[in-house]
Amino acid sequence: MIPGVPERRSFDYVRHGTIDLFAALNIATGKVISKLSAQHRAVDFRDFLGQIDRQTDPALAVHVICDLCRPGDYADTRCP
Repeated sequence: MIPGVPERRSFDYVRHGTIDLFAALNIATGKVISKLSAQHRAVDFRDFLGQIDRQTDPALAVHVICDLCRPGDYADTRCP
């Protein structure tokens, strides 16, 4: 490695896949709701939102932050 030059992958680098992690945190209680998905599908994100809806009090406001998820690209996860 040379200072100032980013490290590169070697020719024998093998990527073993990725897993999507969805997580919701209630900052008042510390409760975490999570879901792992081996596939990158909009339906998995929609199912996770349903899981949050079932496990939280309807009176609470839920704020959603998506990082590299792009759920708005699919008709079934768009906001009305």
